[in-house]
Amino acid sequence: MDIRLENLGKSFGNVVAVEGLDLQVGDGEFVAFLGPSGCGKTTTLLMLAGIYKPSTGEIYFGERLVNQIAPKDRNIGMVFQSYALYPHMTVFDNMSYPLKLKGVAKEEQQRRVQEAADTMGIGQLLKRRPGELSGGQQQRVALGRALVKEPDVLLFDEPLSNLDARLRLTMRGEIRQLQQRLGITSIYVTHDQVEAMTMADRIAVIHEGRLEAFGTPEDLYERPRTLFIAGFVGNPPMNLFDVEAQAANGDVRLANESLQLTLARERAALALQHNGPLTLGLRPEDILVADNAQDGALHGQISIVEPLGRDDMLEVVIGQERLLVLADPALRLSAGENVALTVNAEKAHFFDRRTRQSILWGQEK
Repeated sequence: MDIRLENLGKSFGNVVAVEGLDLQVGDGEFVAFLGPSGCGKTTTLLMLAGIYKPSTGEIYFGERLVNQIAPKDRNIGMVFQSYALYPHMTVFDNMSYPLKLKGVAKEEQQRRVQEAADTMGIGQLLKRRPGELSGGQQQRVALGRALVKEPDVLLFDEPLSNLDARLRLTMRGEIRQLQQRLGITSIYVTHDQVEAMTMADRIAVIHEGRLEAFGTPEDLYERPRTLFIAGFVGNPPMNLFDVEAQAANGDVRLANESLQLTLARERAALALQHNGPLTLGLRPEDILVADNAQDGALHGQISIVEPLGRDDMLEVVIGQERLLVLADPALRLSAGENVALTVNAEKAHFFDRRTRQSILWGQEK
């Protein structure tokens, strides 16, 4: 089932929660709605579910306009952050409840619940109540309840946020594998970019009620279209500096009061040609600890070292600027040390400071 949103909007009085959203989700695709709290992603999901009615625009499931269709008639399955299980009912009763509402025969209820429970690995728990289950088991029950309806569309509202880190990792893989096996069109709301990047075929980044970008995880990370995406997608986030570009012996010098950085002209040529105010973006992994004597190195002092296991994250102070850098723990760097840094020029990003748009976007694919 493909989904199409056309000029979708939702207002609550004078507050605009979602505005002018145009989006198309392919049949069997897994799409994540990603954005900070309050950006409008859950409001959009609730309009898809039929819980909220749009203030403007249309929602299509396939060729069917569903704006005026009740939630129960949209053939959707929904998994909530809170699981929303009835505590007095057994697992079987919780999972079969949507089928009872639809008047499905008891024999068919039994078959479909058992099949969904076995798929979720909880077939032996059908006689238990939610209070006797772990968080992960409750989440599997909630997902199984959505699946017994044999829905055309699965909607997830931050379903893993109540689980511990290890269980979130396990459930991410299980949900993704299940979705791929069943081929159900799925939309997954999250503020956790790791979930979005590892699970989704494409990600819709929503900011202040508007669609900021819609693309694959690789595109959003490697080719951020706007300053917001550059700073939001990626952990640790991209370093962003306001600079001016000047020609320098065949290369390009990017400088402000604290930084002077020379990059090869091949990638930085567009920065030199750009007339407006410029912002330079550098991912922490593209800034390298170098030898102090290396030509063109930046020199600063480490203020913070955060061990991350495979990498150490450094905060390096250069004048008024603070850079986040990922370094090899084997270097055994510590706060207070002076350090030299070089930049992978092929990974530099450039943005127009006024429009907040990338000046590289569309120039490289």
